[in-house]
Amino acid sequence: MNTFLQQLLVVSVLSISNLTIASSTDNNKVQVSLIPQNKLVLKDCHLDGIKEQVKCGHLTVPENYSLKNGAQISINFAILPAIDNSDNNTPLMFLAGGPGQAAVELAAGLRIAFNEIRKTRDIILVDQRGTGKSHALECKEISVDQNVYQIIPEDFSEQEITDCIAEFTGDLSQYNSENAIRDFDAVREALGHQQINIYGGSYGTRAGLVYMRMFPESLRSVVLDSVGPIEVPIGLFGQSSAQSFNLLLEHCQQEEACNNAYPNLADEFEQLMARLGDKPVTINIPHPRLGTNTEFVISKSKILGLIIQQLYSVPSRNLIPLIIHQAYLKNYMPLAGLIAITDGVQMVYTGLLFNITCNEDFPKITEQMSAKDANNSFGGDNSQLAFKKVCGIWPKYRPSETFYQAVTADIPTLILSGGLDPVTPPSNGDFSAATIPNSHHIVVDNVSHNVATSTGTCGVLIINEFLSRLTPKKLDETCLKNVPVESFMTSLNGGNILTEEKVKEISND
Repeated sequence: MNTFLQQLLVVSVLSISNLTIASSTDNNKVQVSLIPQNKLVLKDCHLDGIKEQVKCGHLTVPENYSLKNGAQISINFAILPAIDNSDNNTPLMFLAGGPGQAAVELAAGLRIAFNEIRKTRDIILVDQRGTGKSHALECKEISVDQNVYQIIPEDFSEQEITDCIAEFTGDLSQYNSENAIRDFDAVREALGHQQINIYGGSYGTRAGLVYMRMFPESLRSVVLDSVGPIEVPIGLFGQSSAQSFNLLLEHCQQEEACNNAYPNLADEFEQLMARLGDKPVTINIPHPRLGTNTEFVISKSKILGLIIQQLYSVPSRNLIPLIIHQAYLKNYMPLAGLIAITDGVQMVYTGLLFNITCNEDFPKITEQMSAKDANNSFGGDNSQLAFKKVCGIWPKYRPSETFYQAVTADIPTLILSGGLDPVTPPSNGDFSAATIPNSHHIVVDNVSHNVATSTGTCGVLIINEFLSRLTPKKLDETCLKNVPVESFMTSLNGGNILTEEKVKEISND
């Protein structure tokens, strides 16, 4: 993983956060050629983490759709075939998050998570241009000497950004959301499907909304999970992350074991932030995976970024009180363990992330919006810092004003939101629900980001019923009542501490 990407890990992005993601080892320069456009190649193949045979393909498309005789690029995709395709059901195309996730790299996790849908429908995964094997906008490793334990976001330099940009070839202005949708629809057409269903997760919902505006006739139905609406610029996560964190504090207080273990958690967090705000802490630790002596630098931005990452899913949220409490006690080893989980795992293709957000979102953020978002009791303006530094340098393009128009397409649409979500709160989903006439917005209070993969099989069962019936307002949602409230780890050995009442109960037995 390069230094540039390591710094990015403390930035909240609209990604699919709870699926296993494989790292790419392909050449990371954007290559363009003059091979014939719309040339489809499709063959049997195997993907990492999947034993059975699937389909892999690529489609040659124009880099610039207004210059169809100009440079061409290859769009990579894969198909997870239906287990039973006898009914020839309309396939589901998965639109990945980020921006900057490669859908094909999520195949192994999606095969499991979307198994109920895959029983009767093909699932199509397309690497968005700028990711995976669709000419990734990715920076090479800058220095093998730096590692995630030593670097801190505060040291993120403009020179790193400039060096990264210099590695790209091709026309960066063409690696945008609208051209991505042109690619996706070209894949649909090349595969011979009159219509498809689409599922967008996180930034994939933004892509899905653009798809609905540009090619409504191509879509049979739409699922928008954890919505990044056109009306809300990506990058303002201060208020939403604070809301998610405050719900965690509230739920810890409500749970007896958590409240007994951390009765002063909010104060401990505030004091920890004040301590790290003065200056970073540097300690020597045994490397969490290798056991070798390693320098570990902890800063305010670093710990905030790691906490935000954990807020994305309920299983990782249960670690946060323990992490905060131990760091307050100056035991930073649990924090180092969290970093070890993501060390070497590529979350997003950094170039596409900033190429899109710096041009489609950041220009829409006014000073008033920025100040309002930063006025919170959690991270202040921390989530904005990387965008502000990068976007002032990044090459510029601007989408047309029609790009920002609310989507009103009359397509059956299911909207899903998690009540604990730190980056796409339920209020985001309300924007789309208000303008899409044939839609239904389901809010699940006890889950965080990406409802479909955070509710066991329940969310996917509801989506599967929707794909079959196309009646978003008439679905069986009863299984959502069984989604448990979040609970928290209260000791370093992984278990909950015994409450006084529980001790008495055991003694009486």
